[in-house]
Amino acid sequence: MPLSPAVGVNPPALPQVRKLVTEIPGPRSKALAARLRQAVPRALHSPTLPVFAAQAGGGVLVDVDGNSLIDLGSGIAVTTVGAANPEVVAAVRQQVAQFTHTCFMVSPYESYVALAERLAARYPGLPADAVRAAFFNSGAEAVENAVKIARAATGREAVVVFDHAFHGRTSLTMAMTAKAKPYKAGFAPFAPEVYRVSGSYPYRDGRTGPQAALSAISQIETQIGAAQVAAVVFEPIQGEGGFIVPAPGFIEAIAQWCQTHGVVFVADEIQSGIARTGDFFAIEDSGATPDLITVAKGIAGGMPLSGVVGKAEVMDAAGPGGIGGTYGGNPAATAAALAVLDVIERDGLAERARQIGAVLRDGLAAIQQDDPRIGEIRGRGAMMALELVDPANKAPAAALAKAVAAHCIGAGVITLTCGTYGNVIRFLPPLTISDDLLRDALGVLRRALSAI
Repeated sequence: MPLSPAVGVNPPALPQVRKLVTEIPGPRSKALAARLRQAVPRALHSPTLPVFAAQAGGGVLVDVDGNSLIDLGSGIAVTTVGAANPEVVAAVRQQVAQFTHTCFMVSPYESYVALAERLAARYPGLPADAVRAAFFNSGAEAVENAVKIARAATGREAVVVFDHAFHGRTSLTMAMTAKAKPYKAGFAPFAPEVYRVSGSYPYRDGRTGPQAALSAISQIETQIGAAQVAAVVFEPIQGEGGFIVPAPGFIEAIAQWCQTHGVVFVADEIQSGIARTGDFFAIEDSGATPDLITVAKGIAGGMPLSGVVGKAEVMDAAGPGGIGGTYGGNPAATAAALAVLDVIERDGLAERARQIGAVLRDGLAAIQQDDPRIGEIRGRGAMMALELVDPANKAPAAALAKAVAAHCIGAGVITLTCGTYGNVIRFLPPLTISDDLLRDALGVLRRALSAI
């Protein structure tokens, strides 16, 4: 017999309040955790275990024990328009009633084409007719295909990535990811021809954007050679690495170098894209026009979908059949994505992301005034973070970050940690969350820091 009640096809709207009716975790979550340990490998660890979800929507997640928790994670920036947005639910239901799958390369369908057109119209710095898009299943697939396309377009092999980067968990994207544990340790060997250079981490390196870019370019030219480089892949705001926002001028300088040397500049917007930062793409803040952009996470409201969008002449470099896959651009996922874009545009969610960012930044700054362990508050829009440190020497305070996140979950607020050093707490609320929930969550965070 299931431990949690079945949720109806049209469940009632969730009250948008934090409310605990049992301890966290409750008895049903504990029972499910015991089953999980017997059935699921330990590698699939969740920072919110053992809190099991039963329903979610707006800014609230209800667990199987009936506790209502404030969701500041959005399934890692996925449920941007809410975890059960009615328009997304309706679009998926309508599509699966018509057909669930054909494989786009066998029998194409309109939603795939329509989504490609919609994203082309959003591409920074280019007219829609100069852009193409292809769809896949996961962020790592999108990054891998971006590399394939860049290699086809340039005839070169080398791929350049940066310190603190995260690009995925496949063999190639693990090579591109910086952090060893837990992502890479024990999984070598990795794909060849991937090179790492220093990036821009203003809080820790103290350099201007042009200074950091000059250092990175010097490393590329000295250690690899510009004529060998197929692609430079960069996150406009680094995600798992710690929500690092590069210093002004860094992205522009790297993009200009790529253009000068015929290198494909790839903006990895898996986590930062789709209105998350207050712009549709985070790269827009720099004014640079990338050759390719990778998307996933927030694009389809929780359905598995990713994509590569970019300049037509680059995207068309791969020959017929050179990219693709059985499930890439699944019809249910593309239908969901079209609904997501409708909601973002209709409800002004990019502007809402900026409002969320202002509430978070103001609230975190007020906490920082009383707590010198908050070394830096950074991010844009609804992609904000605080870096916890030893105030005496800026040493990363990873144990503190872990303890604060655990305290918050116990009090009914889901937060996520990240960072190369594990000392960053990140905030990725759905763009449908209310200011009241945000302020309540900030109060819980303040009390957590005070208690530890």
